[in-house]
Amino acid sequence: MKRVLVLCTGNSCRSIIAEALINAELKGVLAQSAGSRPKGSVHPYAKKLLQTKGIWQEGYRSKGIEEVSGRFDLVVSVCDDAKEACPTLPGAKALHIPFDDPDGKEYEAFEKTFEQIRRKLLPKIKDELGLGQKK
Repeated sequence: MKRVLVLCTGNSCRSIIAEALINAELKGVLAQSAGSRPKGSVHPYAKKLLQTKGIWQEGYRSKGIEEVSGRFDLVVSVCDDAKEACPTLPGAKALHIPFDDPDGKEYEAFEKTFEQIRRKLLPKIKDELGLGQKK
């Protein structure tokens, strides 16, 4: 099982969406997410979107980098602030693909972010980890 850590600033929107998409769509990959300055809660629109898509898990929550542990094969930053605050983890590759923050915007912005993450990030993760198939 390959392990991926997705980092963002607040860990309430983009990184949670990416975590859920990776866990739902990439076979053999376990994702976790964290924030450099976590908000402490998942944005209601992010949760609603993931519930609508059928990939919400009750274990998803906003948390700090210090709360995740274990070895990761890949660390992905999805915002510039997280890239700067990203810890160096032994043995982990690093990937930076920023996405616009939907926080403070309408629900449609969350849908757009979801699709961008699906189209841009998932293929890059598959390439980085040498994966060839989806679940």
